[in-house]
Amino acid sequence: MQPLLATAAILAAATGVVHSLLGERLIFRHLRRSSLVPSLPAPPLQARNVRILWATWHLASVFGWALAALLWQLALEPGVALSARYVLGAVAGGFLVGALFVLVGTRGRHPGWIALGAVGVLSWAAIGAV
Repeated sequence: MQPLLATAAILAAATGVVHSLLGERLIFRHLRRSSLVPSLPAPPLQARNVRILWATWHLASVFGWALAALLWQLALEPGVALSARYVLGAVAGGFLVGALFVLVGTRGRHPGWIALGAVGVLSWAAIGAV
């Protein structure tokens, strides 16, 4: 095990957790009634702007976790190149979860979920080709 990369992976994963939890506690809890996704306006932002901001906030955490998974794999096998299957799995997972956040967060009204989902699906499908 490579301790520098293992530490980096743990720190990246923890940063994503802290980022999402603090965002929920300090920003988004004031902007929701009783639903998972905040929907109260925060002038000058309209409710729809708050919803995409929430999804994008958590998207940064999800992508951080995907990168943490890659760092962890590199830590486990230092000096060995990551397999394309592992990289594609991390990319696909990150993009598919990100697409889900944008889809749910905006009730499907922001087209970003389509692009994120397409990247995720195409990456996942490519795993069998490598």
